[in-house]
Amino acid sequence: MVKLEIAHLSKRYWRDTRDVLALSDVSFSVNDGEFLAIVGPSGCGKTSLLNIVAGLLPYEDGTVAIDGKKVAGPGTDRAVVFQNASLLPWRTISGNVRYGMEMQSRFDEAKMRERAEHFVKMVGLAGFEKHYPNELSGGMQQRVNLARALAADPVVLLMDEPFAALDAQTREFMQAELLKIWTQARKTVLFITHQINEAIYLADRVVVMSARPGRVKDVFQIPFARPRTLSLKRDPRFLEIEDKIWQLVEEKPERIGMTVTS
Repeated sequence: MVKLEIAHLSKRYWRDTRDVLALSDVSFSVNDGEFLAIVGPSGCGKTSLLNIVAGLLPYEDGTVAIDGKKVAGPGTDRAVVFQNASLLPWRTISGNVRYGMEMQSRFDEAKMRERAEHFVKMVGLAGFEKHYPNELSGGMQQRVNLARALAADPVVLLMDEPFAALDAQTREFMQAELLKIWTQARKTVLFITHQINEAIYLADRVVVMSARPGRVKDVFQIPFARPRTLSLKRDPRFLEIEDKIWQLVEEKPERIGMTVTS
């Protein structure tokens, strides 16, 4: 069952007198409970695409729909996990996780308390409910960010490079933890990343975008069974898929302003 449908989507920006086409005729769908990742060169419009799905950015042509309903602005059917955790520093961890639920009338006090406790435990932070964000590491703060998004019970979870600000070791650990959490929550996920092996490791399918204007260049079905461990990244089949995606994403030097010398 299709949960998110993007059809013939285009996005333009106007800079002074210039018309910049950021996205051109982008079409793909995300099925219910599917984890779909998007990769592509810098400036290809990945984040613009996610912001359009989030309802934070208007678009000129095409349609974006969730459960057949056109996206016309922000809504409680979506939650976004950004690169920076953006937690409220005056709120405890439990208070931050409750925040998204407090914006919705469908959650009463008892339900918010129950869900906050459940998702804090799910992301591995039981015992930290009364701590404040400045008492946590970067990886722990992103766990709170994820718990807050899940607690709000969105139809689609949007993730914009959520681990980019973390060190390499913490990032790998968080990838493995995200898969465990997603296996329990089974939300439909649209995940943006620059890191190709992260996309392959996490996703059911990987959409590869072209350089600007961003178009869908190819879609890779990831064949590896779940659950997955980090050792999968050393599997020859994994490396073969990574190499194929790299060949599609790799920019020609002259396209990114570099001088080619013989």
